[in-house]
Parts: sequence; structure tokens; C-alpha cells
Amino acid sequence: MSLPLDHHQDNRTGMVRVARILSNAISPPTMFAVLGLAFAWYTLPFWPGLLWAAIYGFCVSLAPILFVLWLLRTGRIKELHMSDQRERHLPYLVAVACAVVFLAIAWLFNGPELLICLAIFNVVELSLLGLINIFWLISIHATGIMATTVLVAYVFGLLTSALTLPLVVLVIAIRLYLRRHTIAQLVAGLALGVFSVWVLTLFGCFV
Repeated sequence: MSLPLDHHQDNRTGMVRVARILSNAISPPTMFAVLGLAFAWYTLPFWPGLLWAAIYGFCVSLAPILFVLWLLRTGRIKELHMSDQRERHLPYLVAVACAVVFLAIAWLFNGPELLICLAIFNVVELSLLGLINIFWLISIHATGIMATTVLVAYVFGLLTSALTLPLVVLVIAIRLYLRRHTIAQLVAGLALGVFSVWVLTLFGCFV
């Protein structure tokens, strides 16, 4: 696979810059932070919901991002999006550990069931992504946005989930445009997103 279009700093202008900004805005950490807030407010009053969403967002979204930024700052990874799959091993492990930390907090303090299910999903999804990543580069962006769409469908209904479908198309278009992934890697990511959610429904989550 050729170098990504935005691999070099000098290329990050114009449409490439816009594509990078959009890719970061609809990245899995962002989408799951928003989803965590929606799930928390769906099951709890405003302030308790906001508190649990903040705890979930810190553990599952912010902490892993801060770790990746630390890796970037200290030169342990070459670039933020880690097109070299070998650089993704440790971030996946840390992300799984952070989700487990949230699960422990939610279990100890009787957290909302939907957020517990969402964190279990994060552990399953990230573990599968990490295992696949040992052998092959798969799109975490595609997995994240597809899983978000399916989760919204289960919890809020098909009509609401239709609002997220343009984001699925946008993610695919951006990742192809930036040459971050092949079509096969994106399709595999989409399939993994659906599969990961479906597995959790077998155990009573999101249904």
C-alpha cells in the first residue's frame, strides 16, 4: 500500500487538511464519547447522566487519546493516525485497559446498564481489532462508525440510526481519499462493527 496522502506535513493543505480534520472529528473516540453521553442521558436524569458520561468519556475516549499523543510527542510513533500497524499494538492494549477501568468503576458504583454494555462492547471491539492488527491493518474508523450506527439503531430505533448513515459514507470516502486504507480494510472494519454489536446482543445488551 502506498504512503497515505497526508503522511508528509507539507501535503496537509487544502482538501487534504479538510479531510484530516473531518477524519479526526468523526474518529471512534469522538463518536463513542458522544454515544456515551446520549446513552447516559437516555437512562439517567441530567446531572447524574452527565457525570457518568464524563467518567466514560475520560476512560474510553480521552485517556487513550492522551496516551497516543504522548507516544507521538516522545517519538514512539511517527504520526497520529499510525499507518504502520506495528505502532498500533500498544495503543490498543491501553484502550482495552482503560475500558476495563471504567467497567470496574461502573460495577463498584452501580453505573447505568447501557454504559456498562457500551464499555463491554469497547473491550470486545478493541480486543478484536488488536488481534487482527497483529496480522493485518484494519480500519478502526470504519469499525467505529458502523458500530455507532448499529448501536443507535438498537437503542433509539432505525429512523434515528438513519441520521448516522451519511457519516458512514463520509468515513469511507475520507479514508479512501487519504489513502489510509484499502477497500478490503474498510469493508472488514464495517463488518467487524456490526459483528461486535451483534455478539453483545446475544448476552442481553442493547435489546
